Amino acid sequence: MVWFLGFGIAGLVVLALSLVFDGVLESVGIGVDGFLSLPVIAGFVSALGFTGAIATGAAGAGVVTATVVGAVAGALVGWLTWRFSRALLRDDAPAPRGEDLTGTSGTVVTAIPAAGYGEVLLYLGGQPVKYAAKAAAPVARGAEVWVESVLSSTSVAVRPVER
Repeated sequence: MVWFLGFGIAGLVVLALSLVFDGVLESVGIGVDGFLSLPVIAGFVSALGFTGAIATGAAGAGVVTATVVGAVAGALVGWLTWRFSRALLRDDAPAPRGEDLTGTSGTVVTAIPAAGYGEVLLYLGGQPVKYAAKAAAPVARGAEVWVESVLSSTSVAVRPVER
């Protein structure tokens, strides 16, 4: 049972080290991604050790049975870790662009004069972003506006929302 607990603790230590030194092994060319990544190996070794210890101590199983049960549990935990890490690292959504602002609403934070620029608060990709704004007519601070067009990467043309 001591060997199994040692494997379980060693797996947790490897997991902690992989979290603390994330990217260090990759920077020197040793890192492996995918199914043989450090978190997957750590999950396998930990599950093998702790499940083997439980099977030996609580169920009274022999060493061979405990090793087989631990290996099956380790394979399951390793596979789940691999699937979870793939889901976390998936990047299917395209990055938001300035053109995505056309047709969105925002709030004026600095009044927009008739012949100049003010500032509006808009949301791009769920994040608040302040843009310089130009309008055909003056717009007061706090007014809700619609973006008519994107003038540049930092400015937009807006019109007041009429209710």
